[in-house]
Amino acid sequence: MLDCLFLLLQDPSTIPKMPSKSSKSTSSSSGCRCRCFSLKTLSYLAIFLALFSAVYRYLDARLEQFYIFDPEHLHDVSQRAISAHGEDTRSIVNFIVAELEQKVGPNYLSTQEEWVFNNAGGAMGAMYVIHASITEYLIIFGTAIGTEGHTGRHTADDYFNILQGTQLAYVPGEFKPEVYPAGSVHHLIRGEVKQYKMDDSCFALEYARGWIPPMLFFGYADTFSSTLDFPTLWATSRITAREMIGNLLQYKL
Repeated sequence: MLDCLFLLLQDPSTIPKMPSKSSKSTSSSSGCRCRCFSLKTLSYLAIFLALFSAVYRYLDARLEQFYIFDPEHLHDVSQRAISAHGEDTRSIVNFIVAELEQKVGPNYLSTQEEWVFNNAGGAMGAMYVIHASITEYLIIFGTAIGTEGHTGRHTADDYFNILQGTQLAYVPGEFKPEVYPAGSVHHLIRGEVKQYKMDDSCFALEYARGWIPPMLFFGYADTFSSTLDFPTLWATSRITAREMIGNLLQYKL
């Protein structure tokens, strides 16, 4: 004990210093600033979320006014194209695009066929984007060798007009598949999900109406978790962005 006292007397700097009032006040003001910043950030975030929710509900209730395609017409033109060209899928596609060009106008359509691979939900095929906007997309999707996968759970209604081949679909609890031959339409209701299979060669006119941008996450997921096919990802993004921006510039949401 005496040794310790002797050392302290020799070197006063070893005596622990009590925190000063100024350091206490600095620490206190710093903590206050952090709390104020957090409260302010949370307030801004709450206001943003409230505004976003209000705008979303307003637009979601009025989506119909933004659509330029009609599911019944697309089904009708698909059936007429099949009747006119039978198993000639390329001619069926040309027939459909030509009629749509007359009905909705060429400014809203991509008439130049740009085919890219599409991997989504474990299924693989190829697609040709005819139209893409914030509230609608219309594509030709299919494969010549068959595929199977998860439909995804989407923010849009999806209408699969079978042009060639047969599509099967399955929901839990059923013991038989849903069968969709050429000329039929498979309607996947917004928010629902199924397993689907395209036996052998099968192509379809796929039309989605609702909120399209959130669907892109499903379309991109397989690239990052499985295929790592970034050139195809770039091609898909370039085409989709070009069509969406082009339609926005024409006031097509």
